[in-house]
Amino acid sequence: MFAVEVRDHMMIAHSLPSPVFGPAQGMHGATFVVDAAFFTEDLDENGLVVDIGLATEALSAALAPLKYANLDEIPDFNGKITTTEFLCHHIWHQLREAVLNTGLGGGGRVRRIKVSLEESYIARGWYEADI
Repeated sequence: MFAVEVRDHMMIAHSLPSPVFGPAQGMHGATFVVDAAFFTEDLDENGLVVDIGLATEALSAALAPLKYANLDEIPDFNGKITTTEFLCHHIWHQLREAVLNTGLGGGGRVRRIKVSLEESYIARGWYEADI
């Protein structure tokens, strides 16, 4: 498979209200480096997986409602624990919609998306699936 990966970042605030998270149960901030990879089995007539500009715009749009937000106050996240893994899945869904409903999908050529969030230089999580 061929892939193109683009990068952005976001700063958020949230709490993780379960005893398993220890001190992270309380309100805290996080800065994530966010990578999104788009996979195809073949290149288009221009030798591209996807247009990097469109991929960058799609990732930016997916992150816009989350940047500088308190995730505990986002209605769609009510009752959810906004772990790194949860956020990867959420962003993946936003990018899936962009692939299916914009020119980013290359006429159905994009087959898979991987979203990874790096929370520090020693830890990252991701969600990857076929569209």
